[in-house]
Amino acid sequence: MRPLNHDEFQAMRRFPALDGLRAVAAVMVFAFHFGGPSWAWLTGWIGVHLFFVLSGFLITTLLLREEHRYGRISLRAFYLRRFFRIMPVYLLVLFLTWALARLNSTADAVERSLRYYLLLLNDFLPANAPYLHSWTIGIEQKFYLLWPAIAFVLVTVAFRRRLAVTLGLLVLLVALIPPQIAWLSWPIHYVAILLGCLTAVLMHHPRGFALFRPLTHPVTASVVIVAFAAVQVAVRYWPARFGQEALIGCYATAAALLLPALLSRGVLARVLGLRPLVFVGERSYSMYLVQSIAAHAAVGLLPALGSHRTGIFVAAVVVALVLADVLYRWVELPMIKVGRELAARVSRPAPRDRDRLPGDVDGSVRIPRPREVLPDTVPATRG
Repeated sequence: MRPLNHDEFQAMRRFPALDGLRAVAAVMVFAFHFGGPSWAWLTGWIGVHLFFVLSGFLITTLLLREEHRYGRISLRAFYLRRFFRIMPVYLLVLFLTWALARLNSTADAVERSLRYYLLLLNDFLPANAPYLHSWTIGIEQKFYLLWPAIAFVLVTVAFRRRLAVTLGLLVLLVALIPPQIAWLSWPIHYVAILLGCLTAVLMHHPRGFALFRPLTHPVTASVVIVAFAAVQVAVRYWPARFGQEALIGCYATAAALLLPALLSRGVLARVLGLRPLVFVGERSYSMYLVQSIAAHAAVGLLPALGSHRTGIFVAAVVVALVLADVLYRWVELPMIKVGRELAARVSRPAPRDRDRLPGDVDGSVRIPRPREVLPDTVPATRG
């Protein structure tokens, strides 16, 4: 019954509770899209920002530990790993969306938007576009095109400089949010990712970790997790006059504070790390992408569902998980392995350390020790 210390955090190789959090976030998004009014209390639409914060934390931690081991990162290796982690499943589901639309004689809508999908500008598509939930992939891919170059090439090793740059980017993005808009402005989504990055930068350094260490005490961690659950339910009562940008900023900040609690040995953190939740979390990326296909398939297989929204929601989750498991085993894992192999050819050879560990090819939330470099693990989900 004590908090983690910095060395224990650096020695951690897996964060199973973060996979469990992915699973919860994915189900929340499904509830929002298909569950109807009965599930409005869950406010699932904001769940995609959990993925943004998680993604920023995980990928930045991976980059920090790669830099710690080699003295610098390989941008080419990062982009290769990122491409083969994200794009194969993304493009395959895009093709399936087009093929199914063609069968229904509605392929024109997909074809008109194709350039947006291929250029990852999906966040600029109109609200009635097919495959619209992929907008979050566009947000993340554009962010990670620039973030490593800014934070790890222009700024190297020095903690204070990297912290200053991260905070400066946060301030810039907040300043770019218009005071009055009809719908969410794009900077706020990048703010959510950057808050995850900021958490990673702080926790990687001993002095920064000291700020979060009290949150890793098992008792405190359980309180934080319960408090975040209360925040999730209370989101729907956010005063409209404060705006959705402020809501997302506060929510993402709460999510960033949740992450250290999930690294603890507390009971609730261990619950989120249970194998069934980890199983779903590992497949959450493909689940997210196939959600529309799964919902249509569920209604087609079970016409009796009709307009029973809870039934559609549950059936969509089950069908999506089955499809995601196939994609995970036959597309995600092989492509992650290809990305690793190609990245290894363009990056520096690994130092011959005794504690060098075997590589991870499953895309799960596995964080290397400071001397180990692993492929990115991207909890991407959008809604």
